[in-house]
Amino acid sequence: MTDLFDSQASALQAAPLAARMRPQTLEQYLGQQHLLGRGRALRKVLEQNQPHSMLLWGPPGVGKTTLARLLANEIDAQFLSVSAVLSGVKELRSAIEQAKQYRIANNKRSILFVDEVHRFNKAQQDAFLPYVEDGTVIFVGATTENPSFEVNNALLSRCRTYVLKALDDAALKTLVVQALADVERGLGERQLSIADEALECLVKSSGGDARACLNVLEIASDLVDDAAEIGLEELADVIGDGLRMFDKGGDIFYEQISALHKSVRGSDADASLFWMMAMLDGGCDPLYVARRLLRIASEDIGNADPRALQLCLNAWDVQERLGSPEGELALAQAVLYLAAAPKSNAVYNAFKSARADIHQSPGFDVPVHLRNAPSKLMKELGYGREYRYAHNEPGAFAAGEFYFPDGWEERSYYQPVERGLEIKISEKMRSLRELNHKARSNS
Repeated sequence: MTDLFDSQASALQAAPLAARMRPQTLEQYLGQQHLLGRGRALRKVLEQNQPHSMLLWGPPGVGKTTLARLLANEIDAQFLSVSAVLSGVKELRSAIEQAKQYRIANNKRSILFVDEVHRFNKAQQDAFLPYVEDGTVIFVGATTENPSFEVNNALLSRCRTYVLKALDDAALKTLVVQALADVERGLGERQLSIADEALECLVKSSGGDARACLNVLEIASDLVDDAAEIGLEELADVIGDGLRMFDKGGDIFYEQISALHKSVRGSDADASLFWMMAMLDGGCDPLYVARRLLRIASEDIGNADPRALQLCLNAWDVQERLGSPEGELALAQAVLYLAAAPKSNAVYNAFKSARADIHQSPGFDVPVHLRNAPSKLMKELGYGREYRYAHNEPGAFAAGEFYFPDGWEERSYYQPVERGLEIKISEKMRSLRELNHKARSNS
């Protein structure tokens, strides 16, 4: 007769590496420290043993199912699972009945985990409501789609939504190292290693998906002998065209960033879009691209078209709110706008000139007439006494007033170009400088 524990051990070894390496405790769980770190929302729920119904929203392979199982373990609850892809009303009723019987027999709670909950229709989602409200189950739904659009308002209002993030590079590297070292659950018996460049590429190609990362690692391990090293060649055989040499710490990263920036500066919309998509396809964080576009908007467009900066901020916001692919489409809109916009580096040059002036100056005081005078002593010392309030002057401009430190000559850092909105700004600044010149000549 086969021993039960031998059967369980055999089943575990037959399972895919990703299933075998599933964390058994919260301490083994990688990522999501914004939820599970000390003092964070979900950690407090567990520490206080006050679970509530929730939605776990995040991309594939970040540990939504695993987290739900660990939550059940932490609060000593029965774990029931249904999949919206494979299950229907019959399976839901069966799970609810199991929860009821478990509570009667053990006086304990049940977590009902519903994977891909957004795939259930409205009637199926509504079927949960009575049992969520009366406490028969603690509902935990997992979704890769925005719950605001894919989950009924009635169910959404009874759940708290937690956003799970793609695993970062450090977490994925830790996972690979653990899988290679773990004798019981991983590949430890084979004494395999992985080359540094192969590890970098494996992590990049996984896109923050732990399951995909371990799946590739397992297949690549089958291509080498025991005690051997997994290299780029084995990864390329597994990943094929999906392998990208996009090393954010190396030359290729900076070369593509440079190509993107210079294509936008050169007003080549097609090349700009090409290099941005090459970066994203190679595993670059879309939020890094968003930050870079903001820099380009100020450095190379500036006040020639101030809308460029706002459009980039909007694209960043869309990427953070919706993720891919909606966010990446917004980034594409932004990069094409930047490329087509009138160009000016006047703001960037003014910024550098003013900074250089300050760094080279030994020290300076704020002129007395520009200082605030909130106290009697400050007023007696003459702070702000000769200040001219611009709004009381013709055209709301105090012609001839001097705002630089005492002893300085007036600087002219900002030189608008004759393109875009800066044409108007240049005309306005010339007019104001002429008024200053006349006022000082007559004083």
